[in-house]
Amino acid sequence: MATTYHYALGRRKSATARVRLMNGKGVITVNDKPADEYFAGSASLLRSISEPFVAVDQDPAKYDISVRVTGGGHSGQVIAIRLGVAKALVVMNEDLKSTLRRAELLGRDARERERKKFGLKGARKQRQFTKR
Repeated sequence: MATTYHYALGRRKSATARVRLMNGKGVITVNDKPADEYFAGSASLLRSISEPFVAVDQDPAKYDISVRVTGGGHSGQVIAIRLGVAKALVVMNEDLKSTLRRAELLGRDARERERKKFGLKGARKQRQFTKR
């Protein structure tokens, strides 16, 4: 049985989330695991996944979310998922775009990790200067 879904991609730092949004019963799966098991012990991370639904006054229990996420830590992954869900809602209904834009859920945070430079201890940290 082929189910119709709305696809979107979300990114944050080095995390990439490929999100599928489809009609369902409110089940969120992340990498073939339930979201509460994948993000075990952090209810605030789970709440931020459903922020786009709250912003547009829709019930998240009406939609199933299936996510493939790679890279980064849990916090970056959740923000990537949130962006993917917001973009998928826009793909589903173009009228929601202005509401999600005002709620600042459609913008990608472009800050990335700065690379380590040679001769330094990190990206910017230098060795301690000794005068004598």
